[in-house]
Amino acid sequence: MSATKLRAFLAVAQHGSFSAAARAVGLSQPTLTTQVQALERQHDVVLFHRQGHRIELTSVGERLLPVARQLAALEVDAYNLLHDSGNLQSGELKLGAVGPFHVIEMVDAYRKRYPRLDVSIRMGNSSSVFKDLEEYAVDIGVLARFHEAPGFSATPYARHALILFVHRDHPFAGRGQIRLEELHGQPMLQRESGSSTRRALDEAFERAGVRPRLAMEIGSREAIREAAARGIGIGAVSEAEFIPDTRLRTVRIEGDPAVTQTYLYCLQVRRESRVLASFFDLALTLRKGVFDAAP
Repeated sequence: MSATKLRAFLAVAQHGSFSAAARAVGLSQPTLTTQVQALERQHDVVLFHRQGHRIELTSVGERLLPVARQLAALEVDAYNLLHDSGNLQSGELKLGAVGPFHVIEMVDAYRKRYPRLDVSIRMGNSSSVFKDLEEYAVDIGVLARFHEAPGFSATPYARHALILFVHRDHPFAGRGQIRLEELHGQPMLQRESGSSTRRALDEAFERAGVRPRLAMEIGSREAIREAAARGIGIGAVSEAEFIPDTRLRTVRIEGDPAVTQTYLYCLQVRRESRVLASFFDLALTLRKGVFDAAP
């Protein structure tokens, strides 16, 4: 099987059309089409459903895609090793993340250090990030808590306390700090059950025997901020993620009993890749504060 044909297949799958793929890889469309058709004829399969200018992967194409991504990633690793001995003068790094806050901080520093590398970010929840890592759609995942994940390398990056935010006229607004027990019976605006913020806060409540009242369950930080600004309830967020708003006031919880933790994940077999290792090394230099061992 020719690596050139697989690269042609991968380009078409990633760009969604033969013409866009041809432009991206610098080939003529007939040349790229010929390479994909040769791969299909060689193995007597159909990889794409063609409907005019639109294409969709067949079931065989969908199964081939993660394999092609893996081979392409290994080819890039080999090129970086042989071509520039790891000086990282070319290439790309694909990140998956559950939120923009920490990943943007890291990407900004990384691009300044390695300006010739192309960096992209793909947003999703924890499950989709792990799936993308397994399928080589992304190289490194930035997740909001520790996950037991066999076959993956996990590196701690940051630890941040959860803080509360309330309407500026709320009785807590002028306090600056409250005890966790004072939230007993209070109306809380909570993220969905799979949220790292929700999980950390629920665990703190459980340890302390505190039972707040669920005012509303909301699936986004932005919507919770708006609900708190209207006085519907009390919101909670990582201190690193709070966006100042004149309608709101922040309130710390005494002793910081609830925290979120950011981890970097990659496939264990790829941990020593020069591109990936360069990102992990930079992230460690940026890491702030004291980070306890993973739970």
